[in-house]
Amino acid sequence: MSEFIISIDQGTTSSRAVLFNNKGHFISLAQTNLPQIFPFPGQVEHDPSVILATTMDVLQQVLNHELLIHGKVLALGITNQRETAIVWDRESGKPIYNAIVWQDKRTSDVCESLKNAGFSEYAKTTTGLVIDPYFSGTKIAWILDNVQGARQRAAKGELCFGTVDSWLLYNLTGGKVHATDVTNASRTLLFNIHTLEWDKKMLNTLRVPIEMMPDVFPSSNIFGHYNSSIHGNIPIAAILGDQQSALFGQCCFTTGMAKNTYGTGCFMLMNTGAEIPTSNSGLLNTIAWKIGDKTTYALEGSVFIAGAAVQWLQNGIEIIDDISATSEIASREAKKHPDSSVVVVPAFAGLGTPYWDMHARGAILGLTRDSGRDSIIRATLESIAFRSKDVLDAMQEDSGISLFALKVDGGASVNDYLMQFQSDILGVSVERLAFVESTAAGVAYMAALTIGELTLNEISKLPELERSFDPEKSLEWREAKKAVWSEAIDRIVL
Repeated sequence: MSEFIISIDQGTTSSRAVLFNNKGHFISLAQTNLPQIFPFPGQVEHDPSVILATTMDVLQQVLNHELLIHGKVLALGITNQRETAIVWDRESGKPIYNAIVWQDKRTSDVCESLKNAGFSEYAKTTTGLVIDPYFSGTKIAWILDNVQGARQRAAKGELCFGTVDSWLLYNLTGGKVHATDVTNASRTLLFNIHTLEWDKKMLNTLRVPIEMMPDVFPSSNIFGHYNSSIHGNIPIAAILGDQQSALFGQCCFTTGMAKNTYGTGCFMLMNTGAEIPTSNSGLLNTIAWKIGDKTTYALEGSVFIAGAAVQWLQNGIEIIDDISATSEIASREAKKHPDSSVVVVPAFAGLGTPYWDMHARGAILGLTRDSGRDSIIRATLESIAFRSKDVLDAMQEDSGISLFALKVDGGASVNDYLMQFQSDILGVSVERLAFVESTAAGVAYMAALTIGELTLNEISKLPELERSFDPEKSLEWREAKKAVWSEAIDRIVL
Protein backbone atom coordinates (compact mmCIF):
# COMPACT_ATOMS: atom_id res chain seq x y z
CA MET A 1 0.00 0.00 0.00
CA SER A 2 1.33 3.44 -0.97
CA GLU A 3 1.66 5.97 1.86
CA PHE A 4 1.22 9.74 1.74
CA ILE A 5 1.43 13.00 3.68
CA ILE A 6 -0.81 16.01 3.07
CA SER A 7 0.17 19.63 3.60
CA ILE A 8 -2.56 22.21 4.19
CA ASP A 9 -1.19 25.57 3.04
CA GLN A 10 -3.65 28.32 3.94
CA GLY A 11 -2.33 31.61 2.56
CA THR A 12 -3.45 35.20 2.22
CA THR A 13 -4.92 34.90 -1.26
CA SER A 14 -5.53 31.15 -1.62
CA SER A 15 -6.09 27.90 0.23
CA ARG A 16 -4.16 24.86 -0.95
CA ALA A 17 -3.73 21.23 -0.12
CA VAL A 18 -0.64 19.46 -1.40
CA LEU A 19 -0.09 15.72 -1.63
CA PHE A 20 3.37 14.24 -1.03
CA ASN A 21 4.43 10.64 -0.81
CA ASN A 22 5.86 9.41 2.48
CA LYS A 23 9.39 10.24 1.33
CA GLY A 24 8.62 13.91 0.73
CA HIS A 25 8.17 13.91 -3.06
CA PHE A 26 5.45 16.09 -4.58
CA ILE A 27 2.45 14.29 -6.10
CA SER A 28 -0.44 16.72 -6.58
CA LEU A 29 -1.88 20.11 -5.59
CA ALA A 30 -5.40 21.50 -5.22
CA GLN A 31 -5.93 25.27 -4.90
CA THR A 32 -8.77 27.76 -4.66
CA ASN A 33 -8.69 31.53 -4.32
CA LEU A 34 -9.60 33.26 -1.06
CA PRO A 35 -11.75 36.42 -1.41
CA GLN A 36 -10.39 39.61 0.16
CA ILE A 37 -12.58 42.04 2.11
CA PHE A 38 -11.63 45.74 2.27
CA PRO A 39 -14.06 47.49 4.66
CA PHE A 40 -12.17 50.81 4.68
CA PRO A 41 -8.83 52.08 3.35
CA GLY A 42 -6.00 50.30 5.15
CA GLN A 43 -8.27 47.53 6.41
CA VAL A 44 -8.14 43.92 5.16
CA GLU A 45 -10.34 41.07 6.36
CA HIS A 46 -11.18 37.47 5.53
CA ASP A 47 -14.36 35.59 6.36
CA PRO A 48 -13.22 32.77 8.73
CA SER A 49 -16.00 30.51 7.44
CA VAL A 50 -14.67 30.97 3.90
CA ILE A 51 -11.11 30.26 5.08
CA LEU A 52 -12.43 27.01 6.53
CA ALA A 53 -14.68 26.13 3.58
CA THR A 54 -11.97 26.70 0.96
CA THR A 55 -9.47 24.71 3.03
CA MET A 56 -11.86 21.78 3.44
CA ASP A 57 -12.66 21.90 -0.27
CA VAL A 58 -9.03 21.55 -1.37
CA LEU A 59 -8.35 18.98 1.36
CA GLN A 60 -11.21 16.81 0.09
CA GLN A 61 -9.96 17.17 -3.48
CA VAL A 62 -6.59 15.78 -2.44
CA LEU A 63 -8.13 13.06 -0.26
CA ASN A 64 -10.11 11.95 -3.34
CA HIS A 65 -6.95 11.67 -5.47
CA GLU A 66 -6.88 8.42 -7.43
CA LEU A 67 -3.61 7.34 -5.80
CA LEU A 68 -5.34 7.37 -2.42
CA ILE A 69 -7.99 4.84 -3.45
CA HIS A 70 -5.63 2.10 -2.30
CA GLY A 71 -3.28 4.37 -0.36
CA LYS A 72 -2.90 5.47 3.23
CA VAL A 73 -2.57 9.03 4.56
CA LEU A 74 0.03 8.90 7.32
CA ALA A 75 -0.22 12.50 8.52
CA LEU A 76 -1.38 16.06 7.92
CA GLY A 77 0.64 19.24 8.38
CA ILE A 78 -0.72 22.80 8.58
CA THR A 79 1.10 25.92 7.42
CA ASN A 80 -0.59 29.29 7.36
CA GLN A 81 -0.64 33.05 6.96
CA ARG A 82 0.70 33.94 10.37
CA GLU A 83 -0.42 37.17 12.04
CA THR A 84 -4.06 37.08 10.89
CA ALA A 85 -6.29 37.11 13.99
CA ILE A 86 -9.56 35.20 14.53
CA VAL A 87 -11.76 35.18 17.64
CA TRP A 88 -14.56 32.64 17.97
CA ASP A 89 -17.08 31.26 20.45
CA ARG A 90 -15.59 28.29 22.28
CA GLU A 91 -18.91 26.44 22.48
CA SER A 92 -20.49 27.05 19.08
CA GLY A 93 -17.26 27.48 17.11
CA LYS A 94 -18.71 30.53 15.36
CA PRO A 95 -16.44 33.56 14.76
CA ILE A 96 -17.55 36.76 16.48
CA TYR A 97 -15.94 38.93 13.78
CA ASN A 98 -14.11 38.56 10.49
CA ALA A 99 -10.46 37.54 10.52
CA ILE A 100 -8.29 40.68 10.62
CA VAL A 101 -5.51 40.04 8.11
CA TRP A 102 -1.83 40.65 8.78
CA GLN A 103 -1.81 43.51 6.23
CA ASP A 104 -4.49 45.43 8.14
CA LYS A 105 -3.51 48.86 9.56
CA ARG A 106 -6.56 49.74 11.67
CA THR A 107 -4.62 49.50 14.95
CA SER A 108 -1.96 52.07 14.01
CA ASP A 109 -3.16 54.48 16.72
CA VAL A 110 -3.01 51.75 19.37
CA CYS A 111 0.55 50.96 18.32
CA GLU A 112 1.51 54.64 18.54
CA SER A 113 0.07 54.77 22.07
CA LEU A 114 2.11 51.71 23.09
CA LYS A 115 5.26 53.28 21.70
CA ASN A 116 4.55 56.57 23.46
CA ALA A 117 4.02 54.65 26.70
CA GLY A 118 7.53 53.22 26.39
CA PHE A 119 6.72 49.62 25.48
CA SER A 120 8.96 49.35 22.40
CA GLU A 121 12.07 48.08 24.17
CA TYR A 122 10.15 45.61 26.34
CA ALA A 123 8.29 44.23 23.34
CA LYS A 124 11.49 43.82 21.31
CA THR A 125 13.51 42.09 24.03
CA THR A 126 10.66 39.84 25.16
CA THR A 127 8.70 38.99 22.01
CA GLY A 128 11.42 39.68 19.43
CA LEU A 129 9.03 41.96 17.53
CA VAL A 130 8.53 45.66 16.96
CA ILE A 131 5.24 47.32 17.87
CA ASP A 132 3.30 47.39 14.62
CA PRO A 133 -0.28 46.68 13.43
CA TYR A 134 1.22 43.76 11.47
CA PHE A 135 1.16 41.50 14.53
CA SER A 136 -1.85 39.81 16.09
CA GLY A 137 -1.93 41.33 19.58
CA THR A 138 -3.46 44.70 18.77
CA LYS A 139 -5.90 43.03 16.35
CA ILE A 140 -7.26 40.87 19.19
CA ALA A 141 -7.66 43.97 21.36
CA TRP A 142 -9.52 45.73 18.55
CA ILE A 143 -12.00 42.86 18.20
CA LEU A 144 -12.59 42.76 21.96
CA ASP A 145 -13.14 46.52 21.99
CA ASN A 146 -15.44 46.66 18.99
CA VAL A 147 -17.68 43.59 19.33
CA GLN A 148 -20.35 44.14 21.96
CA GLY A 149 -19.81 42.07 25.09
CA ALA A 150 -16.63 40.46 23.75
CA ARG A 151 -14.35 41.53 26.60
CA GLN A 152 -16.70 40.17 29.24
CA ARG A 153 -17.13 36.90 27.37
CA ALA A 154 -13.37 36.57 26.85
CA ALA A 155 -12.73 37.05 30.58
CA LYS A 156 -15.19 34.23 31.33
CA GLY A 157 -13.29 31.90 28.98
CA GLU A 158 -16.12 31.81 26.45
CA LEU A 159 -13.99 33.00 23.53
CA CYS A 160 -10.98 31.54 21.72
CA PHE A 161 -8.28 33.47 19.91
CA GLY A 162 -6.23 31.84 17.22
CA THR A 163 -4.09 32.52 14.23
CA VAL A 164 -5.29 30.66 11.13
CA ASP A 165 -3.54 27.41 12.13
CA SER A 166 -5.46 27.36 15.43
CA TRP A 167 -8.75 28.05 13.66
CA LEU A 168 -8.19 25.18 11.23
CA LEU A 169 -6.93 22.83 13.95
CA TYR A 170 -9.98 23.55 16.11
CA ASN A 171 -12.31 22.72 13.22
CA LEU A 172 -10.36 19.74 11.89
CA THR A 173 -10.49 18.15 15.34
CA GLY A 174 -14.21 18.83 15.78
CA GLY A 175 -13.62 21.54 18.39
CA LYS A 176 -11.51 19.31 20.61
CA VAL A 177 -8.16 21.09 20.29
CA HIS A 178 -7.39 24.78 20.83
CA ALA A 179 -3.66 24.99 20.25
CA THR A 180 -0.88 26.48 18.15
CA ASP A 181 2.85 25.97 17.67
CA VAL A 182 5.73 28.17 18.82
CA THR A 183 6.29 29.74 15.38
CA ASN A 184 2.79 31.16 15.16
CA ALA A 185 2.75 32.13 18.83
CA SER A 186 5.96 34.10 18.26
CA ARG A 187 4.12 36.37 15.77
CA THR A 188 1.44 37.65 18.14
CA LEU A 189 3.39 40.28 20.14
CA LEU A 190 2.11 38.38 23.18
CA PHE A 191 4.62 35.50 23.45
CA ASN A 192 7.93 35.42 25.29
CA ILE A 193 10.36 33.80 22.86
CA HIS A 194 12.86 33.10 25.67
CA THR A 195 10.57 31.29 28.13
CA LEU A 196 8.17 30.03 25.41
CA GLU A 197 5.15 31.22 27.39
CA TRP A 198 2.42 33.81 26.88
CA ASP A 199 3.72 37.10 28.27
CA LYS A 200 1.49 38.38 31.07
CA LYS A 201 2.70 41.98 30.82
CA MET A 202 1.84 42.24 27.11
CA LEU A 203 -1.47 40.45 27.65
CA ASN A 204 -2.39 42.80 30.51
CA THR A 205 -1.30 45.89 28.57
CA LEU A 206 -3.65 45.02 25.70
CA ARG A 207 -6.29 43.64 28.10
CA VAL A 208 -6.30 40.26 26.40
CA PRO A 209 -7.36 37.51 28.84
CA ILE A 210 -5.00 34.55 28.92
CA GLU A 211 -8.09 32.31 29.04
CA MET A 212 -8.67 32.90 25.32
CA MET A 213 -5.13 32.00 24.25
CA PRO A 214 -4.31 28.62 22.67
CA ASP A 215 -1.99 26.04 24.22
CA VAL A 216 1.48 26.20 22.65
CA PHE A 217 3.42 23.14 21.48
CA PRO A 218 6.58 22.38 19.46
CA SER A 219 6.22 22.57 15.68
CA SER A 220 6.86 18.83 15.46
CA ASN A 221 4.01 17.39 17.49
CA ILE A 222 0.84 15.31 17.27
CA PHE A 223 -1.68 18.13 17.77
CA GLY A 224 -4.77 16.03 17.27
CA HIS A 225 -6.53 13.96 14.60
CA TYR A 226 -8.72 14.69 11.61
CA ASN A 227 -11.46 12.09 11.20
CA SER A 228 -11.78 11.44 7.48
CA SER A 229 -14.83 9.46 6.36
CA ILE A 230 -12.63 7.64 3.85
CA HIS A 231 -9.21 7.43 5.52
CA GLY A 232 -10.08 7.29 9.22
CA ASN A 233 -8.21 9.23 11.90
CA ILE A 234 -5.29 11.12 10.37
CA PRO A 235 -2.77 12.60 12.82
CA ILE A 236 -2.08 16.33 12.49
CA ALA A 237 1.67 15.97 13.01
CA ALA A 238 3.13 19.44 12.35
CA ILE A 239 2.25 23.13 12.38
CA LEU A 240 4.50 25.91 11.08
CA GLY A 241 3.88 29.52 10.15
CA ASP A 242 4.27 29.87 6.41
CA GLN A 243 7.65 31.61 6.38
CA GLN A 244 9.18 29.25 8.90
CA SER A 245 7.80 26.36 6.86
CA ALA A 246 9.52 27.75 3.76
CA LEU A 247 12.79 28.04 5.70
CA PHE A 248 12.45 24.39 6.71
CA GLY A 249 11.38 23.41 3.19
CA GLN A 250 14.51 25.08 1.80
CA CYS A 251 16.50 22.96 4.27
CA CYS A 252 18.12 25.97 5.92
CA PHE A 253 19.09 23.82 8.88
CA THR A 254 22.51 25.43 9.46
CA THR A 255 23.15 28.75 11.21
CA GLY A 256 23.60 31.52 8.62
CA MET A 257 21.53 29.92 5.86
CA ALA A 258 18.82 32.22 4.49
CA LYS A 259 15.84 32.15 2.16
CA ASN A 260 13.50 34.72 0.62
CA THR A 261 9.89 33.85 -0.15
CA TYR A 262 8.20 35.94 -2.84
CA GLY A 263 4.52 35.62 -2.04
CA THR A 264 1.85 38.22 -1.36
CA GLY A 265 4.52 39.80 0.81
CA CYS A 266 8.22 39.10 0.76
CA PHE A 267 9.85 37.46 3.75
CA MET A 268 13.52 36.81 4.30
CA LEU A 269 14.61 34.53 7.14
CA MET A 270 18.08 33.58 8.33
CA ASN A 271 18.66 30.64 10.67
CA THR A 272 20.46 31.89 13.80
CA GLY A 273 20.48 28.57 15.65
CA ALA A 274 20.11 28.80 19.43
CA GLU A 275 21.07 32.49 19.38
CA ILE A 276 18.73 35.50 19.48
CA PRO A 277 20.97 38.23 18.03
CA THR A 278 20.39 41.89 18.82
CA SER A 279 19.15 43.86 15.82
CA ASN A 280 19.63 47.58 15.40
CA SER A 281 18.10 47.56 11.93
CA GLY A 282 14.48 46.73 12.63
CA LEU A 283 14.87 43.01 11.97
CA LEU A 284 12.63 40.67 13.93
CA ASN A 285 13.73 37.83 16.17
CA THR A 286 11.37 34.95 15.64
CA ILE A 287 11.20 31.23 16.34
CA ALA A 288 12.11 29.18 13.28
CA TRP A 289 10.84 25.88 14.75
CA LYS A 290 10.98 23.68 17.79
CA ILE A 291 11.71 19.96 17.47
CA GLY A 292 11.64 18.06 20.75
CA ASP A 293 13.37 20.23 23.35
CA LYS A 294 15.49 22.14 20.81
CA THR A 295 14.32 25.62 19.76
CA THR A 296 15.82 27.16 16.63
CA TYR A 297 15.60 30.92 16.10
CA ALA A 298 15.72 33.15 13.03
CA LEU A 299 16.22 36.75 12.02
CA GLU A 300 13.38 37.93 9.81
CA GLY A 301 12.84 40.89 7.56
CA SER A 302 9.36 41.64 6.28
CA VAL A 303 8.30 43.30 3.03
CA PHE A 304 4.54 43.72 3.23
CA ILE A 305 3.88 44.05 -0.49
CA ALA A 306 5.64 41.88 -3.09
CA GLY A 307 3.51 39.64 -5.32
CA ALA A 308 0.58 41.84 -4.25
CA ALA A 309 2.22 44.71 -6.18
CA VAL A 310 2.11 42.66 -9.36
CA GLN A 311 -1.53 41.77 -8.64
CA TRP A 312 -2.15 45.52 -8.30
CA LEU A 313 -0.91 45.99 -11.86
CA GLN A 314 -3.57 43.53 -13.00
CA ASN A 315 -6.51 44.19 -10.67
CA GLY A 316 -5.81 47.67 -9.32
CA ILE A 317 -4.69 49.93 -12.15
CA GLU A 318 -5.48 47.25 -14.76
CA ILE A 319 -2.51 47.80 -17.06
CA ILE A 320 -1.82 44.11 -17.65
CA ASP A 321 -4.02 41.09 -18.31
CA ASP A 322 -1.52 38.29 -17.74
CA ILE A 323 0.87 38.47 -14.78
CA SER A 324 3.16 35.87 -16.36
CA ALA A 325 3.89 38.35 -19.17
CA THR A 326 5.58 40.84 -16.80
CA SER A 327 9.00 39.18 -17.07
CA GLU A 328 9.16 39.52 -20.85
CA ILE A 329 7.74 43.06 -20.77
CA ALA A 330 10.29 44.18 -18.15
CA SER A 331 13.18 42.60 -20.08
CA ARG A 332 12.14 44.37 -23.27
CA GLU A 333 11.73 47.68 -21.43
CA ALA A 334 15.15 47.35 -19.76
CA LYS A 335 16.82 46.93 -23.16
CA LYS A 336 14.86 49.83 -24.62
CA HIS A 337 15.40 52.23 -21.68
CA PRO A 338 18.35 50.92 -19.60
CA ASP A 339 18.64 54.20 -17.68
CA SER A 340 14.96 54.69 -16.90
CA SER A 341 14.34 56.92 -13.86
CA VAL A 342 10.95 55.40 -12.99
CA VAL A 343 10.75 53.98 -9.46
CA VAL A 344 7.73 52.36 -7.80
CA VAL A 345 7.66 52.24 -3.99
CA PRO A 346 4.95 49.65 -3.16
CA ALA A 347 4.14 50.90 0.35
CA PHE A 348 0.44 50.03 0.05
CA ALA A 349 0.43 48.72 3.64
CA GLY A 350 3.20 50.87 5.10
CA LEU A 351 6.85 49.85 5.07
CA GLY A 352 8.30 46.95 7.03
CA THR A 353 11.98 46.16 7.64
CA PRO A 354 14.11 48.22 8.17
CA TYR A 355 11.89 51.33 8.11
CA TRP A 356 8.81 50.19 10.07
CA ASP A 357 6.79 53.18 8.95
CA MET A 358 3.15 52.19 9.21
CA HIS A 359 2.06 55.55 7.75
CA ALA A 360 4.13 55.37 4.55
CA ARG A 361 2.12 55.10 1.33
CA GLY A 362 2.96 53.90 -2.17
CA ALA A 363 4.27 56.14 -4.92
CA ILE A 364 5.44 56.20 -8.53
CA LEU A 365 8.40 58.53 -8.96
CA GLY A 366 10.67 59.68 -11.79
CA LEU A 367 8.05 59.78 -14.55
CA THR A 368 9.04 61.51 -17.77
CA ARG A 369 7.15 62.21 -20.98
CA ASP A 370 8.25 58.91 -22.53
CA SER A 371 7.29 56.84 -19.49
CA GLY A 372 4.51 54.39 -20.16
CA ARG A 373 2.82 51.22 -19.06
CA ASP A 374 5.93 49.08 -19.54
CA SER A 375 8.04 51.46 -17.45
CA ILE A 376 5.66 51.02 -14.50
CA ILE A 377 5.55 47.22 -14.92
CA ARG A 378 9.34 47.00 -14.92
CA ALA A 379 9.71 49.36 -11.95
CA THR A 380 7.14 47.38 -9.97
CA LEU A 381 9.13 44.16 -10.39
CA GLU A 382 12.34 45.96 -9.50
CA SER A 383 10.73 47.40 -6.37
CA ILE A 384 10.33 43.89 -4.96
CA ALA A 385 14.05 43.28 -5.43
CA PHE A 386 14.96 46.66 -3.93
CA ARG A 387 12.88 46.00 -0.81
CA SER A 388 14.51 42.58 -0.47
CA LYS A 389 17.91 44.24 -0.70
CA ASP A 390 16.91 46.59 2.14
CA VAL A 391 16.27 43.52 4.26
CA LEU A 392 19.37 41.54 3.30
CA ASP A 393 21.64 44.53 3.92
CA ALA A 394 20.22 44.82 7.43
CA MET A 395 20.46 41.08 8.00
CA GLN A 396 24.12 40.89 6.99
CA GLU A 397 24.96 43.91 9.14
CA ASP A 398 23.22 42.57 12.25
CA SER A 399 24.35 38.96 11.93
CA GLY A 400 27.89 39.66 10.75
CA ILE A 401 27.36 36.96 8.10
CA SER A 402 27.94 37.69 4.40
CA LEU A 403 25.75 35.59 2.16
CA PHE A 404 27.14 34.15 -1.05
CA ALA A 405 23.81 32.77 -2.21
CA LEU A 406 20.16 33.41 -1.45
CA LYS A 407 17.63 30.57 -1.68
CA VAL A 408 14.30 31.70 -3.14
CA ASP A 409 10.79 30.32 -3.43
CA GLY A 410 7.18 31.46 -3.71
CA GLY A 411 4.97 32.35 -6.65
CA ALA A 412 6.87 35.45 -7.84
CA SER A 413 10.20 33.59 -7.81
CA VAL A 414 9.26 32.07 -11.18
CA ASN A 415 9.68 35.55 -12.73
CA ASP A 416 13.08 35.39 -14.44
CA TYR A 417 13.46 39.16 -14.80
CA LEU A 418 12.83 39.69 -11.10
CA MET A 419 15.27 36.94 -10.09
CA GLN A 420 18.05 38.23 -12.37
CA PHE A 421 17.54 41.80 -11.16
CA GLN A 422 17.56 40.50 -7.59
CA SER A 423 20.92 38.82 -8.17
CA ASP A 424 22.31 41.94 -9.86
CA ILE A 425 21.20 44.34 -7.13
CA LEU A 426 22.40 42.07 -4.32
CA GLY A 427 25.64 40.99 -5.94
CA VAL A 428 25.07 37.37 -4.90
CA SER A 429 23.72 34.25 -6.60
CA VAL A 430 20.00 33.60 -6.36
CA GLU A 431 19.14 29.90 -6.23
CA ARG A 432 15.67 28.78 -7.32
CA LEU A 433 14.46 25.27 -6.59
CA ALA A 434 12.81 23.03 -9.15
CA PHE A 435 9.83 22.84 -6.77
CA VAL A 436 9.13 26.41 -5.63
CA GLU A 437 6.36 25.48 -3.18
CA SER A 438 8.76 25.29 -0.24
CA THR A 439 6.08 26.48 2.18
CA ALA A 440 3.90 23.45 1.54
CA ALA A 441 6.92 21.16 1.44
CA GLY A 442 8.35 22.37 4.75
CA VAL A 443 5.42 21.38 6.93
CA ALA A 444 5.08 18.08 5.04
CA TYR A 445 8.74 17.34 5.80
CA MET A 446 8.15 18.29 9.45
CA ALA A 447 5.13 15.98 9.67
CA ALA A 448 7.20 13.16 8.16
CA LEU A 449 9.88 13.86 10.74
CA THR A 450 7.33 13.75 13.56
CA ILE A 451 6.03 10.31 12.63
CA GLY A 452 9.51 8.93 11.90
CA GLU A 453 9.20 8.62 8.13
CA LEU A 454 12.14 10.94 7.39
CA THR A 455 15.26 12.13 9.20
CA LEU A 456 16.74 15.63 8.93
CA ASN A 457 19.58 14.19 6.89
CA GLU A 458 17.15 12.58 4.44
CA ILE A 459 15.13 15.81 4.20
CA SER A 460 18.26 17.84 3.42
CA LYS A 461 18.74 15.82 0.21
CA LEU A 462 15.24 16.42 -1.15
CA PRO A 463 15.34 19.96 -2.71
CA GLU A 464 16.64 20.12 -6.29
CA LEU A 465 18.11 23.31 -7.75
CA GLU A 466 16.32 24.39 -10.94
CA ARG A 467 18.40 27.46 -11.78
CA SER A 468 20.99 29.78 -10.32
CA PHE A 469 20.89 33.47 -11.29
CA ASP A 470 24.36 35.00 -11.02
CA PRO A 471 25.23 38.74 -10.90
CA GLU A 472 25.84 40.30 -14.31
CA LYS A 473 26.21 43.97 -13.31
CA SER A 474 29.11 45.97 -11.90
CA LEU A 475 29.50 47.37 -8.40
CA GLU A 476 29.17 50.88 -9.88
CA TRP A 477 25.82 49.97 -11.47
CA ARG A 478 24.63 48.52 -8.17
CA GLU A 479 25.61 51.63 -6.20
CA ALA A 480 23.92 53.94 -8.71
CA LYS A 481 20.68 51.94 -8.56
CA LYS A 482 20.79 51.88 -4.76
CA ALA A 483 21.16 55.69 -4.67
CA VAL A 484 18.05 56.16 -6.85
CA TRP A 485 16.08 53.77 -4.63
CA SER A 486 17.23 55.49 -1.42
CA GLU A 487 16.13 58.86 -2.78
CA ALA A 488 12.69 57.44 -3.60
CA ILE A 489 12.34 56.01 -0.08
CA ASP A 490 13.33 59.36 1.45
CA ARG A 491 10.51 61.03 -0.44
CA ILE A 492 7.74 58.77 0.89
CA VAL A 493 8.80 57.94 4.44
CA LEU A 494 6.84 60.31 6.66
